[in-house]
Amino acid sequence: MTRLRIPAVYMRGGTSKGLLFHERDLPEDRAEWDALFLAALGSPDPHGRQLDGMGGGLSSLSKACVVAPSNRDDADVDYTFGQVLIREARVDYSGNCGNMSSAIGPFAVDERVAGLPGAEAGDGEATVRIYNTNTRKIINSTFAGEGGRAAEDGDLEIPGVAGGGAPIRLDFVDPGGATTGKLLPTGNPLDILDVPGVGRIEVSMVDAANACAFVDASVLGLSGIEMPEELEADARLMEHLGAIRLAASMAMGIGSTIEEARAKSIVPCIGFVSRAQDSPTLSGARTAAGSVDLTVRMISNGQPHRALPLTASLCTAVAAGIEGTAVARAAGTVTGERIRLGMPSGVLTVGAEVARGAGGWHAAHGSFYRTARRLFEGSVCVRSPRSMRAV
Repeated sequence: MTRLRIPAVYMRGGTSKGLLFHERDLPEDRAEWDALFLAALGSPDPHGRQLDGMGGGLSSLSKACVVAPSNRDDADVDYTFGQVLIREARVDYSGNCGNMSSAIGPFAVDERVAGLPGAEAGDGEATVRIYNTNTRKIINSTFAGEGGRAAEDGDLEIPGVAGGGAPIRLDFVDPGGATTGKLLPTGNPLDILDVPGVGRIEVSMVDAANACAFVDASVLGLSGIEMPEELEADARLMEHLGAIRLAASMAMGIGSTIEEARAKSIVPCIGFVSRAQDSPTLSGARTAAGSVDLTVRMISNGQPHRALPLTASLCTAVAAGIEGTAVARAAGTVTGERIRLGMPSGVLTVGAEVARGAGGWHAAHGSFYRTARRLFEGSVCVRSPRSMRAV
């Protein structure tokens, strides 16, 4: 074994944290990336803690992002996302992370990625056009600059993160079909799936920013306000949700077999929804029913999410605008383009423009605000096989 030192930045993006790399600092052979990311984050770890790496034992804390100048006319930077599994020696590139997307623009400006508008500017507002290679979609990131760098200090507080930060607006352009190529992969807002071990169950399968499968909480015998620890402790429920996810993956065309569906652990996310209701939060406070339009819980990479994956939140907002989905039924009539989602960490407001035309349903864009902060910059030390060349 040999030790490599790879230049990296450790950042919080929204309610996630991960390592950010310049593509130029990584091996040219992408087949070598997985071993590097696994070693850097501390996977695989049978104990689930990633103590021998930079990961934190949760899917939201085990992420790798790669940034490079883009050759596209409609983008400034290319961004590749890797979900580093915790207990398995595997990196999943099948979807994007919306929360870490909020770190990409500030990283690119601070790192002076070539050709970025505003990268050399002083104070003012910068917009970075990001091409996510996983979903082949454009994300516009707009934020304030301060002394030639992305501003970090501000008053925007987001659920799940202590303290305030400078707002970062993310606009997902034409987010429909990010995983499957279709906003409604089966062509229907609601399907009945025959799930092994579960039975026949109504599922709404929607693909915007990342593919998601939604069920009504009552169908699962749930109230909809269960907390992550409670869900995680219910092995039978987690098994059922996992089985529904696999069945939905095959129905959506993401995985052609159970094995392939299981290997693509990012998508689809599986979530259950319920009407607006009073609910507890991880901070000990309570969310009032009148402050939300919909109550949502999500399972991401086999774990109950402590907040909501941002791409899944956008997909939820889009699904709420599509008549006949389980999400729309639970949300009822939501006026305007914004919907307030009640989740374990509080309330997340998401904007989505959805309309039905001659060609069917279309999602024009989705948007929300996040904050991000640079936590560490330098080099990450990884133990790698001698066959991997130093970079």
